[in-house]
Amino acid sequence: MNVPHAFIGLEAQLWLWLIAMLRPGAAFYAAPVFGMAQVPVQLRLVIALAVGMAGLAAAPFALPPDGVVSVAGVAMISGELMAGLAMGFAVQIGFSAAMLAGETIGNIMGLGFANMIDPSSGHPTTALGTLLSILATFLFLSIGGHLVLARIVVESYQVLPVGAAWPAAESMRSLVMFGGDIFAAGLAIALPVGFALILVQVVMALLARSAPQMNIFSVGLPATLLAGLVLLAIAAPAMGDGIAASINRGLDEARLIATGK
Repeated sequence: MNVPHAFIGLEAQLWLWLIAMLRPGAAFYAAPVFGMAQVPVQLRLVIALAVGMAGLAAAPFALPPDGVVSVAGVAMISGELMAGLAMGFAVQIGFSAAMLAGETIGNIMGLGFANMIDPSSGHPTTALGTLLSILATFLFLSIGGHLVLARIVVESYQVLPVGAAWPAAESMRSLVMFGGDIFAAGLAIALPVGFALILVQVVMALLARSAPQMNIFSVGLPATLLAGLVLLAIAAPAMGDGIAASINRGLDEARLIATGK
């Protein structure tokens, strides 16, 4: 049976496209903005294929002799997924500092009961956590974080070629340590507002001791909410700088993973 020339090598080309989509697809799945539930899966696949083909053009590879469904093929696929998830997760960790800061401020203000669905993760969070998460999304796009992540993924093919894409042990250790540092970053973002709100609550406690007949709950909650809103408006520029710095740290961590350091 004669096979048309248009279909010669089609299977190999399909496998090539599949391998090309693995690393950027995994990175975008774990990264902020790209991994949002509102982003269509078809769009993710198209972007992943475009980025992956650009990376493979800089570092060509050959399929394993026994095919993808083999020990070497499974190891190659696992390495691609691991490298992509590590880079995307590093950016996601830096992005999460904003949500942590919002959770902290919301609990101090007494808004821990006001839950909303966070658009980036699809999970319920406090209203302030959602607000700062949306702010982080705008900052991520404004500094070109999505383009930087795509460039990091493309450049990673030169240092971590297909078939040898397992991140270095030091890179994974650095990623774990970075996950611990993000708690300090989130608290640092929330520090200006959180510390002032604690002082407000101390003042309310002194008033409750000096005037026991006063209903502290009817006075303290509105005062804390009003002070929190005013402080948020005052500290918004500093908090924005802190969130942007945390996102840049996440991108730097992803770049370290891509360079095998």
